[in-house]
Amino acid sequence: MTAEAVPSPCVQICTLDPAGTLSLGCGRTLAEIGEWAAASPERQCEIVAAAAARLADGFSR
Repeated sequence: MTAEAVPSPCVQICTLDPAGTLSLGCGRTLAEIGEWAAASPERQCEIVAAAAARLADGFSR
């Protein structure tokens, strides 16, 4: 994915982890959620990859 629209990783489960920093639904940080709409497609791809990695390893990052 590059200059094309990147689908949001949002899964409509807007619950934060106990620390209040990560969405348990999509794995994004609050900052990543906030920047999503204005982020470039390249940045959105970075966010999706980071969120997927967090979900895969149980948020230990």
